[in-house]
Amino acid sequence: MDFPVLRLKPTRERAVKQGHPWIFAGALENPEAITEPGEVVEIRASDGSFLGYGTAHPRCTIAVRVFTREREALDEDFFLRRLAVAFKLREPVLRGGQTTAYRLLNGEGDCLPGFVVDVYGDAVVVQCLTAGAERLKPVLVRALPKMVEVRCIYERSTGAVRREEGLQDAEGCLWGELPPLPLAIRENDLRFWVDIVTGQKTGFFLDQRDNRALTRELAFGRDVLNAFAYTGAFAVYAAAGGARRVVSVESSRRAATLIGQQWELNQLSTEHEVIVEDVFTYLRNTSDTFDLLVLDPPALVKRRPELSRGTRAYYDLHTWALRRAKPEAWLLTFSCSQHVTLPWFAHTLERAAAVTGRVVQVVRTLGPGFDHPTLISHPEGSYLKGLLVRVQ
Repeated sequence: MDFPVLRLKPTRERAVKQGHPWIFAGALENPEAITEPGEVVEIRASDGSFLGYGTAHPRCTIAVRVFTREREALDEDFFLRRLAVAFKLREPVLRGGQTTAYRLLNGEGDCLPGFVVDVYGDAVVVQCLTAGAERLKPVLVRALPKMVEVRCIYERSTGAVRREEGLQDAEGCLWGELPPLPLAIRENDLRFWVDIVTGQKTGFFLDQRDNRALTRELAFGRDVLNAFAYTGAFAVYAAAGGARRVVSVESSRRAATLIGQQWELNQLSTEHEVIVEDVFTYLRNTSDTFDLLVLDPPALVKRRPELSRGTRAYYDLHTWALRRAKPEAWLLTFSCSQHVTLPWFAHTLERAAAVTGRVVQVVRTLGPGFDHPTLISHPEGSYLKGLLVRVQ
């Protein structure tokens, strides 16, 4: 294999040897060796010893994304081996047939940087988020049908990371034939409509599966607020768990119309109100109170410079939610912002508890299911974090 060779500056190989999948431009001795975005490169330490293979970009802060520390080609067999390991990890999710939608590849967490693959029955949605993933995309597409039963491989490669890598958005069918939409999936024996073409991200927030199941466990006999409801998955779980009443608040009218369809699909009879309104506005203006509240906002901090503004947003959200919580209420609150750490997030809730005079007990820290693994050496991959708290 003859690839451009990148040498690291002295002492800068430690992170690679410890398994971190990113090499920053400042660690490179000869960055000029990168000629094309996404090209495969060989990585060597300053003494010339072999460190691995990755894909590189000449104009990005993250200059190299490491795919392997072995001497192996990044070919179809390589992808099949990675996919086999990834699929074995997900087998418990699929056991029993109660769940048909899951994440098969979670980027760096599955040692395939830049790739996200979500499976919805026999439809597979692929995201190629970096120039390296874009270049290797044909290899992944050839490998996927050999690993999972698939009718269609559909691409939803969009977002800020691609733009930073100089890539335009890419959407469309890569393999097979697009099935009729929306798709009906099953999750923990509940059913949901999913639109893989126009829905957010790849169509459904698969990372919240375990937390939705927790909501079902807590919902019996309670008045439930599902804030930032999107298409109503948390609401469906709450109703299935025996909630007395559910209120779903969602600012998107299009998404809100789907909530009623999810209700019908699951033949639910629980009292349910859908309110199309900004959640912050609703919480400030309503006099209603709840004994189970779910706060699952979109990313309120998308870039590190937005942390100060995001601090205020999470603080305001928690303050108003605590004011709408009944005594002994459960609150599940989440952040999907990569730049927000769990201690930082918890501090915004601590401040809100102080200003409202509520006693808040942390019962459990929350995160995604195990089909969203992260590397211990790559904390940057941990984006979804949450808290289950009891409000006195």
